[in-house]
Amino acid sequence: MNLYFAPMEGITGYIYRNAHKEMFGMCDVYFAPFLVPTEHERISRKTLRDILPEKNIAVVIPQVLSGHAGAFLEFSKKIEALGFSEVNLNLGCPSGTVVKKKRGAGALKDVEFLDSFLHDIFAETTLPISVKTRAGFWSHEEFDELLRIFNQYPIKELMIHPRVREEYYKGIPNLQTFEKAYQGTELNLCYNGNITTVQEYREIRERYPRLHSIMIGRGAVKNPAIFREIRGGEPLKTEELLAFFKVLEERYLAVLESEVYTLHRMKELWLYAMDNFPEETKILKAVKKANRLGDLNGAVQCLPMLKKGAGV
Repeated sequence: MNLYFAPMEGITGYIYRNAHKEMFGMCDVYFAPFLVPTEHERISRKTLRDILPEKNIAVVIPQVLSGHAGAFLEFSKKIEALGFSEVNLNLGCPSGTVVKKKRGAGALKDVEFLDSFLHDIFAETTLPISVKTRAGFWSHEEFDELLRIFNQYPIKELMIHPRVREEYYKGIPNLQTFEKAYQGTELNLCYNGNITTVQEYREIRERYPRLHSIMIGRGAVKNPAIFREIRGGEPLKTEELLAFFKVLEERYLAVLESEVYTLHRMKELWLYAMDNFPEETKILKAVKKANRLGDLNGAVQCLPMLKKGAGV
């Protein structure tokens, strides 16, 4: 079973990925947050800076957000020249600004467009393509037709987040929909959605033993040791979480050259991590109110030691 770190826009860039690889690791692949090549854009090294090999120490697969076959194929050529052996197509982003351009989950709204787009990119690509998708746009009833379309193409791996666009990240993933894919495709299949503990991982693995991989995003940002725990290692410790965030803070400061921007990054990460400490409401409030890095660090230094297995 492969373990993947899901792409999270604004969070899992190369600074985060490198620090996680150094201090926790134990996942097989990191998927980079999406890049958006457009029809007439010159794809520069600046555009690609997050995935440049010299900036990454982990195995990274780039993700592209595009609704234009020509732009997608030009992007694929560019990253293939950099040594990448796979590109991931994002058909899941629910953002309104993305959807209205028929990118991300917006492509799922028009199945004729989706079929034509996939036909065009698979007809010319020299790079294997994996696809990360939602189960539909409005309704889970759309998934039967989407799966029929996906099954027509040599997709390297189909990664399914079993929510529709209109659900965003609310509620729970629809496992009945995922079951349709599990029973109805010969493509390599990856499950993604709401895995935040080792027990939740085990439940998915036991329910779908033929899965090729499992992808974890928010659960791994909350608990950066989750891949280690899944593989039988030690649970997350408060002191290593603090050390990890200290490394991130130093590296963000060095690159961003701004305490304000670094504070915003670190607060976002701490809001995920505070889920490991549900009883520490006063510290959570202090994290939210922090206006300086010193205030933020002072608040989290008061965190208690995590109980063994607290993140499991």
